[in-house]
Amino acid sequence: MAGKSALVVESLADQLYRILCDRIVTGVFAPGSRLDPQVIAQEFGVSRTPVRDALARLEHDQLIETRPRSGTFVARPGVQDVREVCQLRKGIEWVATGLATELMPDSLIADLRAEAVEALSALDKGDFEPFFASDFRIHREIVAATGNERLVRARGSVEPFVAWLRILGATGPHRARGSTERHLQILDAMAARNAAAAQEAAAVHLDEVEEWTVADMNSHAIST
Repeated sequence: MAGKSALVVESLADQLYRILCDRIVTGVFAPGSRLDPQVIAQEFGVSRTPVRDALARLEHDQLIETRPRSGTFVARPGVQDVREVCQLRKGIEWVATGLATELMPDSLIADLRAEAVEALSALDKGDFEPFFASDFRIHREIVAATGNERLVRARGSVEPFVAWLRILGATGPHRARGSTERHLQILDAMAARNAAAAQEAAAVHLDEVEEWTVADMNSHAIST
């Protein structure tokens, strides 16, 4: 009927992708563990086709890898993976921060800043969960504020990997304060509508995240 939007029903492959991705990034499937497509199909009572499609997406996201004559395995993230993801994030978020500085409402900037301040206070009490929530929301809201769907999708493509590294031990408690202070610098520059300063703070922040994550990986603080 004219004027009505068609309902979009999530496909079996989409559902499997979401479930398997969640199992990887939350550590249910450990790095290096083998994924058997037949076992997955039997578990969910589906054919091999949606399983194959879901695994193809996970491989595209570089969360799994297929080895000839060996099978499909959860990937083991390395230093090069960290550098590539951080550099991609920097490119996306540098542009997004500049655009969002002009577009994001004052009320949302203030709300994000209040959350970051609360997270900083919680860190003093040994509570790190508010930081993780604030960190995730700040980066997502900045990109969303651009209204650029391609930027949003590009940022979304690396979110599982970023979440996965956190579960494996990246962005640990010893890094949270430095990240929160950078978040406040970004938000304060955005509140002042100073795009150049906001972008500079965002670039420094993501360079530091890369440096810290590589250091943690080299020191085996990140379990892979």
